[in-house]
Amino acid sequence: MSGTRGTASSRGRLSTMVRSWPTVLITVLLLALAVPAGMLIAPALSGPGLPTAEPAHTPAWQLVPERLSVPQGIDPLSTAAPVPVPASVAARLDPVLKTDGGGTFTAVVQDAATGKVLYDRDGAADRIPASNMKLLTAVAALRGIGPEERFSTKVVTGPGTATPGATGAATSVVLVGGGDVLLGAGDSAESKVLGHAGLATLAKQTVDSLRKGGFKGEVQVLVDDSLFTGPALNPAWSPDDVAAGETAPLFPLALNSARFDPADTTAPRPQDSAIAAGEAFAAGLKAAGAAAGLTVAPAVVRLDGKPTADAKVLGQVQSATVSQQVDLMLQTSDNYLAETLGRMTAAAGGQPATYESAKAAVLGQLAGLGIPTDGMLAADVSGLALANQVSARQFSEVVRAITNGKDTRLRAALAGFPVAGLTGTLGDRYIDESTAEGAGLVRAKTGTLNTVIALSGYVVDADGRLLVFSFIGNGLTPGAQGNKPALDTAATALAGCGCS
Repeated sequence: MSGTRGTASSRGRLSTMVRSWPTVLITVLLLALAVPAGMLIAPALSGPGLPTAEPAHTPAWQLVPERLSVPQGIDPLSTAAPVPVPASVAARLDPVLKTDGGGTFTAVVQDAATGKVLYDRDGAADRIPASNMKLLTAVAALRGIGPEERFSTKVVTGPGTATPGATGAATSVVLVGGGDVLLGAGDSAESKVLGHAGLATLAKQTVDSLRKGGFKGEVQVLVDDSLFTGPALNPAWSPDDVAAGETAPLFPLALNSARFDPADTTAPRPQDSAIAAGEAFAAGLKAAGAAAGLTVAPAVVRLDGKPTADAKVLGQVQSATVSQQVDLMLQTSDNYLAETLGRMTAAAGGQPATYESAKAAVLGQLAGLGIPTDGMLAADVSGLALANQVSARQFSEVVRAITNGKDTRLRAALAGFPVAGLTGTLGDRYIDESTAEGAGLVRAKTGTLNTVIALSGYVVDADGRLLVFSFIGNGLTPGAQGNKPALDTAATALAGCGCS
């Protein structure tokens, strides 16, 4: 039986193999055909002509540089550039420097390097300068305070301070104004000028100091604004200008240069910026102190007197530098900031920080710089007062001191001059056919009152010569549309002057 089963099994296996031969042959045939076919198809899938053995090439511009490039910049002005001929300058300016209606223009143009007067139309006549007055304040602040100085706003322990570790007691802290009127309500923004020092940051520092001292309970916020003395408003200012928000009572601390909204520069301002700042600090203290067991008394009041000599500092924030504040003042023509810098210049010289001392400090710094002040009258240091009297020649000398003078601290003001058609109060000018060629070239401080217009600054002419100038219009017809374009066209003419 077993032999029969073995024979039958062998025959079955043989039969199966015979039946499978066609399948095997077909498989071998397909493999043989697939190899050359794949070789033909592969180039179509990988792209024609692409090398397979070489690594991918990285463009040079995507590689990490082996060394830094040579810095590119504007070459210094050449002293060999020709000085304009006065008659040629007059030929350019006389036809365009005309008032629209009543009034007159005075003007001076000087070569910045030598001081040579290239154009003079009643340049020695005293004039109402409007906000060109801020150029004088800028120079005084940079000299009298220093371009890198900062103003501190701090919080110290107040009268009736509770014993450390006391719980459920009450204490007071004093917010001390140090001249920073550009405070922000939020955290300090160190990359900015407005809001560089933030009251929320100061509040957090204060809470941290109180917490480390073990205090829990109610905190009363007091404000010390005693740095500025005398009247907060200059009597030379029109009450209408104050009501319109052109300025406000001066205090040594304020939010947003004494504005409710820094973006709204035409709205009325707070009439007590010190208390407004104190209230913003109290709000920050309440928010930061809740988790530490602190509460804040609802009323913010002025400190009677000054903090004691042994008052402990609980927190402190620093303003932007004086040079940065000067630039902001010139760019935006901020009256409140200008008056503050004037008072701080007086304080830096050991004088009371009053509006009278501010005026004296500005004139004193100009005299120390060698600027003739004969006939100059300062009724304020922002230019809002109509009683100010400064000549175009005096302004051109101030601009020349900034661009070329021996006191290099004044160079810090150069960035503050508005650039025609681009920045600050010149951002929306130099955009029509008669002035467009001056866009980006003319750099000047503006000034505008009802019957007054002024423009003082500097420009490099077509030959590469640096010129300084001052144009002032007084007694102008209110609302006349042609006076600003006249000054802008005159400055544009200087920029295009190949007047040698």
